[in-house]
Amino acid sequence: MSDRITVEELAELMKKSAGITVASDDLQRQYDIGFDALGIDSLGLLGIVGELENRYGTPMPPDAERSKTPRQFLDQVNSALLAGA
Repeated sequence: MSDRITVEELAELMKKSAGITVASDDLQRQYDIGFDALGIDSLGLLGIVGELENRYGTPMPPDAERSKTPRQFLDQVNSALLAGA
């Protein structure tokens, strides 16, 4: 398990936790588009955060579930993971 979440992993988490399928290359191109435009609502993000907390055994930043874009989400989560490593 790596200490950083990749765009590919986020795409998998979106499908598993929020039921939204977005190809990782499409997500990379739409890195700054809002989660709402991708079909992810606040409950979907909460599911993704919960999955990450279970996977890594550590709380994610409180603002992660309020992230507006994939870039913002990955920046917050990866900073927390690196700080906890």
